[in-house]
Amino acid sequence: MAKWGEGDPRWIVEQRADATNVNNWHWTERDVTGWSSDKLKELLLGLSVEGLEGHCEITDVPKLEGEASINNRKGKLIYFYEWVVQATWTGTSKTGIKYKGNVDVPNLSDENDMDDLDITVTLCKDEPSTSLVDLMKREGIKKVRTALGSYIGHLKTEFTQGMILPTANGVNKPPQSKPQTKVTADKTQISSSSSTVSSPAPSSSSTTTRSSTGVKIPTCRFSLKDTFLTSAEELYRTFINQEMVQVFTHSPAVVEGHKGGKFQLLDGIVHGEFKELVPDEKIVMQWRFKTWPCEHYATISIDMEDRGDQTELKLDCKGVPSGEEDRTKEGWKRYYFEAIKQTFGYGARL
Repeated sequence: MAKWGEGDPRWIVEQRADATNVNNWHWTERDVTGWSSDKLKELLLGLSVEGLEGHCEITDVPKLEGEASINNRKGKLIYFYEWVVQATWTGTSKTGIKYKGNVDVPNLSDENDMDDLDITVTLCKDEPSTSLVDLMKREGIKKVRTALGSYIGHLKTEFTQGMILPTANGVNKPPQSKPQTKVTADKTQISSSSSTVSSPAPSSSSTTTRSSTGVKIPTCRFSLKDTFLTSAEELYRTFINQEMVQVFTHSPAVVEGHKGGKFQLLDGIVHGEFKELVPDEKIVMQWRFKTWPCEHYATISIDMEDRGDQTELKLDCKGVPSGEEDRTKEGWKRYYFEAIKQTFGYGARL
């Protein structure tokens, strides 16, 4: 039997105004099927490609069968989605002849990576053969895959608000578990009026910071590496040029590409400020999801090394709220790195 005051914190009822789902221990679920159907249509309709063969555009999405939901268990968000998608494309050849066909995606699911999606392009029955099919297979599939990836990105950012409820002290607390590595405390205090920083303890993957209300926020740190088949100059521009950001995120964005400049992506779901910019070499930014505790930012440092026909990128991210590491890491890998490669062709040799 546990000693007095040493009970499992998951079973301790806190003083909450609504007395609901204390410590986020119970399973909660949100159905996002209707929103998903609308978002998929929004992202797919109007996609177009053009080449020597002519012009093609997705003009209808007659089939969308499936469901999607977000679940919270023990303070961790779990995403379920499964869709069968069919879109209709129309094309016009250089000689002015019109054609019609379909794009089918039978396995858009949380169990499959974007690269594993089966996307097929066909002509409608009785349509004569045309090279526009080759155009759709070569370029159209890329745009469809990127649009479907953007749907997943919106799913994981637009509907997390309120899924993890605040505890008595007003801050989301991740489930307590026995630490696997030594944890140190970074004495950084975040305040709306001033910030005091003392000498940090030896580095580790987990730290504790304070929010503007003075409540400690457990944080973590991670690093990523990737290679892009482009110059460091072009890759640098991709991150700080507003038009290029809008292209690979498939949504409006505000990007002030200078030191001290603000940025806002995905309708404000992601925003921050550029703290240091070294052209073609380094980007340092304060970065946050709007669902994070008020005024809490992660510090992201991106280093680029030009290696002739390719650029090696190293990303270091620190100050991410505990419980948000997987979501943040996956978001950068899939919705920054992979989206940039697929949109601008920086991921494959032609």
